Amino acid sequence: MSQVEILSVTKESEIADFINLPWKIYADKPNWVPPLKKAVRRLLDPNRHPFWKFSERVLFLAKRGSRTVGRIAGILDNNFNSFHNEDMGAWGFFECENDLSTARALFEAVEQWTRSKGLSFMRGPFNPSTNYDVGLLVEGFQYPPSIMMPYNPPYYLQLVESYGFLKEKDLLAVILERNSKKTDRIDRLVRRISRNKNVTIRQADKKNFDSEMALIREIYNAAWSRNWGFVPMTDEEMVEIGKEMIRIADTDIILFVYYEGEPVGVIVALPDIGPLLKRLNGKIGLLGILKFLLYKHEIRGARALAMGFKKSHQGLGLPLLAFNHLIKVWENKVFDYVEIGWNLEDNYDIIKIELEFGARIYKRYRIFRKDLTV
Repeated sequence: MSQVEILSVTKESEIADFINLPWKIYADKPNWVPPLKKAVRRLLDPNRHPFWKFSERVLFLAKRGSRTVGRIAGILDNNFNSFHNEDMGAWGFFECENDLSTARALFEAVEQWTRSKGLSFMRGPFNPSTNYDVGLLVEGFQYPPSIMMPYNPPYYLQLVESYGFLKEKDLLAVILERNSKKTDRIDRLVRRISRNKNVTIRQADKKNFDSEMALIREIYNAAWSRNWGFVPMTDEEMVEIGKEMIRIADTDIILFVYYEGEPVGVIVALPDIGPLLKRLNGKIGLLGILKFLLYKHEIRGARALAMGFKKSHQGLGLPLLAFNHLIKVWENKVFDYVEIGWNLEDNYDIIKIELEFGARIYKRYRIFRKDLTV
């Protein structure tokens, strides 16, 4: 085996190698869902994606001769560090052959870059922050990833841990299937809270999607501000995400909760378009539009990717009402399941609610940390 060489990505051909590598890594992994290459390119572009207006990144490729065998990004998220008063260097977009020396060389390159920025610890994987794809899959490899969730081979855990990264936090995904049954207790609670005439729930308005996204951002930033790993989303980031969401959104499963006429909570769910993405295999084009029309019936699930309620209105049981409303909506659709998450592993209250509605934990993702010694 030839010596591994680490290259800092600067050329267009190297960007292409960085984006294309997963198609080699996952060639024999049937559960992997290919991303759209155009979307990945935009996300990585400092001149186009708003995340990089307050962040820095470096991309590295691992080469063995002419073969690309690994990739990684080093990320400095200034908004995150400012919000949490930390000096974190993040890593993400990690893909690698099953070889410890290749993984070590990639992590060493990011560590050197992190040290050069004067940062004291590394955390990841963030792709590129907790507002995007996050975490390393450690349980649930038998299932394909839901929309906007990562996937990786089981051997990645050994590659990461071999470099000295330790678990910092696990993220859980739960699944609610059509035959799931909620407990009698949760049913009684929902009926009791439903008597509160101050509460109303409405679905999103696709004709005014920009303003709806602004409202989502307002509630999200207020509701999640004390959560581990949270970083406020900027207006420009939310606009960017909105542009992606509106293409696939089913506004029936984006719900706003009002109390006495004031917006206080939100659930954002999206159709799980993984089956269609597998058909597209990274590209849209004219054939992509045809494939959408031919195979959209294969979209059989959804993912609830965000749920939050303003601190001023927590303790009123509003998540139970909103969650129950979501279930009623999706039961009238073609969906066979809804994935809920991610959930912080120590967010016991919300996980208990989800399990009492009949959901079950079926995937676990991990965030790692490594402190940098002098």
